[in-house]
Amino acid sequence: MRPFFVFFGILSFSLFAIVQNEYDLAMSIQRQETKQRMSRVVIHNDTIYLCGQVAKDSSQGVTEQTATMLEKVDDLLLQSGSDREHLLSATIYVRDMKDFAAMNDVWDAWVPEGHAPARACVEARMARAELLVEISVVAAVR
Repeated sequence: MRPFFVFFGILSFSLFAIVQNEYDLAMSIQRQETKQRMSRVVIHNDTIYLCGQVAKDSSQGVTEQTATMLEKVDDLLLQSGSDREHLLSATIYVRDMKDFAAMNDVWDAWVPEGHAPARACVEARMARAELLVEISVVAAVR
C-alpha cells in the first residue's frame, strides 16, 4: 500500500506545481520598452495594452498621420503576438473634430471587416501642437 501513497503524493505535487506555474504565468505582467514614465506595451492575462501611438511624421496632414500611426500599432501588435483581428478596444484622440471624417476613412480601410473593436473617439488637446491624431489600443494575444 505504501508505494501507492508515494506515487499519489508525487503525482499530487506535480499537478500542484503545474497549476501553480500556470497561475503564475497568468498573473505575470510583461512590460516591453519600459522607461521611467511608461511602457510601450504591457501584456497581462493574454491582453495587450499599447501606450498612445502618434504619427511617424507629425508634419503631415491627418490622413498621413493616421496611416503612419496605425502602421506603428501594427508593428507593436505583431511584436507582441497579436494583430488587427484581435483588437478589443481603441480610443482615438483627434485635435479637431473637423478631421474626424478623414481619420475615419483611413481607420475604416485599416480595420479588417468583421473585426472592429469597441471604439471611442474624442477631441483632445495634444501633447504637441503638430499632432492631429493619437490612438490607444487594447488587443488579445493570438
